[in-house]
Amino acid sequence: MAFAFTLIKKDLHSKARLGKITTPHGQVDTPVFMPVGTQATVKAMTPEELKEIGAEIILSNTYHLYLRPGHELIKNMGGLHKFMHWDMPILTDSGGYQVFSHNELRRIKEEGVYFQSHLDGSKHFLSPEKVVEIQEALSADIIMCLDECTPYPATRDYTAASMERTHRWARRCKERLGLGAGGWGLKKPALFGIVQGGMFRDLRRQSAEEITGIGFDGYAIGGLSVGEDKVLMYEMVGAAVPCLPEDRPRYLMGVGTPEDLVECVARGIDMFDCVMPTRNARNGTLFTKHGKLGIRNALFAKDTNPVENGCGCYTCKNYSRAYLRHLFMANEILAARLGTYHNLYYYINLIRDMRKAIEGDGFEEFREEFYKNRG
Repeated sequence: MAFAFTLIKKDLHSKARLGKITTPHGQVDTPVFMPVGTQATVKAMTPEELKEIGAEIILSNTYHLYLRPGHELIKNMGGLHKFMHWDMPILTDSGGYQVFSHNELRRIKEEGVYFQSHLDGSKHFLSPEKVVEIQEALSADIIMCLDECTPYPATRDYTAASMERTHRWARRCKERLGLGAGGWGLKKPALFGIVQGGMFRDLRRQSAEEITGIGFDGYAIGGLSVGEDKVLMYEMVGAAVPCLPEDRPRYLMGVGTPEDLVECVARGIDMFDCVMPTRNARNGTLFTKHGKLGIRNALFAKDTNPVENGCGCYTCKNYSRAYLRHLFMANEILAARLGTYHNLYYYINLIRDMRKAIEGDGFEEFREEFYKNRG
């Protein structure tokens, strides 16, 4: 199957929408949350467990897989799906964010980015063309253009120059992949362009218009959740989304909290990824409909309740808060496993509940109830 996106329904009282993404490795219902499998694994979870909790697509990281074990090795092993034993859709990001987050180890030039590995200090170069080549070798279903993730805060002049470079790199990525005028690369991975523009509304709109003018299979909004407050982040999402075409998926990169998912689905976003549920789980912070729960708290030492009453996940059906606290205090590996299972289950079911609400034109009621439960 070639890549396709079908817009199924729009909520009557918000910009929330239902859709379906078709890829060579299966279909994905949107809105969707993608668990992050940075190094070809979602930390603490097996592929079978991801399927149990309802994951339909995962994200892996081009930068990390390029450095270790290497994209050529993965290609020779039959591609990323076979390498990691995951037969459902995979999206790979370009690695741009990781390169730019190591500020002291990289130099940005028009031809691409020169950087040193955070693993051993070895020197590397990533161009837009190289990033596409790596992601093709990984055999991902959806791949991303190389972009410059503008730091926060940044001046308007720097942000505008950075944005324009992202646009030029996007054109080069598309040319390297050989897509037609509107995208839709048959027998090729789907390629998403990335909207930048920092924290300037007009630049966000300009970037969205220029990127969509180039023509891609889907559109991502990057450079958010980098230190700005929530009000500003939602404002930037609200500025960009109306400039994106309705017949292509919209992906908000690296965001975020449960509140972020609710607010940005309300603004018309279809796809999310974030390390928050897995990273927080490993640190003993668990998500519930009433908010976050710090399981290490002595308050839970003798608590026989599950993490969340009524939760259907394996962790909540079988283990008490007291037992989980014990595991975390003893630094047992099982603590991370059970915490991660619960957090990802919570995120995926939060998105599933939003889909149900949109289907019944009840998203605003869902949103109101979501905040009511959190006090």
